[in-house]
Amino acid sequence: MRIESIAISPAKGTKKIPVGEVCLLKNYGLKGDAHAGSWHRQVSFLAKEAIDRVRERGLKVGFGDFAENIATSGIDWPSLSLGTRVRLGGTAVVEITQIGKKCHTRCAVFRMAGDCIMPREGVFARVLVGGEIRPGDRISILDGQTG
Repeated sequence: MRIESIAISPAKGTKKIPVGEVCLLKNYGLKGDAHAGSWHRQVSFLAKEAIDRVRERGLKVGFGDFAENIATSGIDWPSLSLGTRVRLGGTAVVEITQIGKKCHTRCAVFRMAGDCIMPREGVFARVLVGGEIRPGDRISILDGQTG
């Protein structure tokens, strides 16, 4: 289980731009990302495997195109239970707060990609312990169970 990509954006509802590293801030989210703040969806996750399935259907999408903050490999995010704690890299820890989401409008991501998998496959978390993370970092499930 590892981080494949980290992406941030200055505005909500847009695709995110991959970065080489980022600081996760406790009770806030990713430094420099529009979704960071004092709420339950500070960080978004999406599996690389889910992105690959969309690519297999012919859509030309990459990391950040679904507005996910962190793309990972080796984790079936929607199968985790709410409250599961996950370590990212050496020190950062997040807690799963929401699985999937409702899209009330067709956002820029949907218009660009023709589909948005975040409502079905995205998972959201709040930051319990901050720290620097980068692509290639290992991910560990600390507790919780699969749904």
